[in-house]
Amino acid sequence: MRYTYKTKGTCSQLISMDIEGNVVKNVSFVGGCNGNLKAIPILVDGLTVEEIEGKLSGVQCGNRQTSCADQLAKAVREAYEASLAG
Repeated sequence: MRYTYKTKGTCSQLISMDIEGNVVKNVSFVGGCNGNLKAIPILVDGLTVEEIEGKLSGVQCGNRQTSCADQLAKAVREAYEASLAG
């Protein structure tokens, strides 16, 4: 299932991903810091929702209470819950 998440509090505006069961693939960001947002999808490709949450939840960017990585952790959880709902 393809899922798109609207970010909150970051330079990126959207995160899109494919989710199969609890495995996340093909993550892409719209907006944000180009280099970081090319690297993060490569690093998380094929990881589970739980693995991504464990690695990225709570990461902050500067003085913000969130980051693109933290938003990805939120996005994968939301996508997983949506996939279960049907």
